[in-house]
Amino acid sequence: MSDPVKRSFPPVVDSATRVLVLGSLPGERSLAEQRYYAHPQNQFWRLMSPVAGADLVPLGYETRLETLRAAGIGLWDVVAHARRTGSSDAAIRDLAANDLAALVTTLPQLRAIGFNGATALRHGKAQLGALASTYAIVPLPSSSPLHTVGAAAKQQAWLALADHL
Repeated sequence: MSDPVKRSFPPVVDSATRVLVLGSLPGERSLAEQRYYAHPQNQFWRLMSPVAGADLVPLGYETRLETLRAAGIGLWDVVAHARRTGSSDAAIRDLAANDLAALVTTLPQLRAIGFNGATALRHGKAQLGALASTYAIVPLPSSSPLHTVGAAAKQQAWLALADHL
């Protein structure tokens, strides 16, 4: 039996997006809830709060997205769809890439692209090709609970995104 196909969500961007944060592919909890970073142990919203200048954790999902957009921050994933059992990036198979190059050309204010984890960085830079040199590339330690480094150790790298807002 083959692994089930998982699909990413539409990008959360607008013409004022200055920083784009790219993950790999939503995990099981996020897919079930149809929300980016829905797993309560995922550190994304905590790590992004000081970058966005607002405590995102207690906010409802739509308000979180509005707050990110208002701060000039966008979200998407590098994988459009893939086969994967569970939530681990290591289990991703037969992936089809999102068209990152097409998206970034629609974002006139874009200054930086943050990659949430090594898988997103590896695939995303390859998808951008020569366009990657146009932007500040910010490798980020994964916000996933599967990446067991604590949030405090990750925060400094994530704060680098604020330099581009």
